[in-house]
Amino acid sequence: MRALLIAALVATGATPALADAPQPPRVAAKAYLLFDLTSGQVLAEHEAEASVEPASLTKLMTAYLAFRDLRDGRLAREQLVQVSAQAWRAPGSRSFLEPGSRVSVDTLLQGMVVHSGNDACIALAEAMAGSEALFVQRMNRAAERLGLASTRYANATGLPHPEQRTSARDLARLAAALIEDFPQEYARYYAQKEFAHNGIAQMNRNRLLWLDPSVDGVKTGFTEGAGYCLVASSERGGRRLLTVLLGAASDAARARESQKLLNWGYQAYDGVRLYAPGAAVKSVAVWKGAAPAVSAGFARGLVVSVPKGEARSLAAELVTHAPVLAPVVRGDKVGVLRVALAGEPLGEYPVEALQPVARAGWFGRAWDTLRLWFQ
Repeated sequence: MRALLIAALVATGATPALADAPQPPRVAAKAYLLFDLTSGQVLAEHEAEASVEPASLTKLMTAYLAFRDLRDGRLAREQLVQVSAQAWRAPGSRSFLEPGSRVSVDTLLQGMVVHSGNDACIALAEAMAGSEALFVQRMNRAAERLGLASTRYANATGLPHPEQRTSARDLARLAAALIEDFPQEYARYYAQKEFAHNGIAQMNRNRLLWLDPSVDGVKTGFTEGAGYCLVASSERGGRRLLTVLLGAASDAARARESQKLLNWGYQAYDGVRLYAPGAAVKSVAVWKGAAPAVSAGFARGLVVSVPKGEARSLAAELVTHAPVLAPVVRGDKVGVLRVALAGEPLGEYPVEALQPVARAGWFGRAWDTLRLWFQ
């Protein structure tokens, strides 16, 4: 699924423009992108490649790396981190950490995610890399691995810096990776509406958490240069949509315009499940194998988004990567499913082997070699 999400967001207009595609609403923002994480399709976008200041949306990468360190055992939720003078002096949004105090990683994550605390963010960066400067190097390496071609980090917080840039498409790619790679951590922190430290209550600035029960994240951002920004994600009826909205005029506007995009995405498009998880699309011939064929399909199923009421116009064709030679490992790509809507290309989806196939014995391999000469 990760490969599908990344591939869908790498190219501008990843979903071909259909003649009768629904037109998105007017959105009061400098740039936006609406992405269907369930189908891997971009449903709407405007100036998604424009280079912009990321503001506190930068903290999505800080969180991504923190979640990865938790998963890999380099960081522990109960681990205590001493708050440095540099973290304590961080300007802007704060989690009210005391210098020299020892605070758990869990508290720092809440402070960074829920209240966008710059002090908590720097304390986490120092805990993971020794200094914010060294952590920024990790951020940029991770951005390269995730294919964030328009993104460059200069700090961990999103405080204004001339070299710190990103785009709506890159932010969608990063948020999708965070949700896909770390679903438990995402659910634990990003839906949290408030948290208190040192007796001070801190509220999540994402208004949609209160306005729309289907919204469970993600992150707000604001600087004078960036304007009001919001990455938001919602799940309704088994479909998850993600919006990136940049450069709105106010806090209220970023919530209103993001909600408008989410509602439009659910109302204008249907999610159509073409194949259930593990269901075979077709049996594909295997040469030089212990079995003559392998079942090919989608381990996690396949859903596509189509304009409301257009599911009957879908058609699909499987193109195999012939010849498929043993050994075959479960998950190997053995073909591509080409999906069209009313005769127009909708997308191409890699089809994988659903079980392994070992190599045949000497005679079986020799016989298939002979047969292949005549193909």
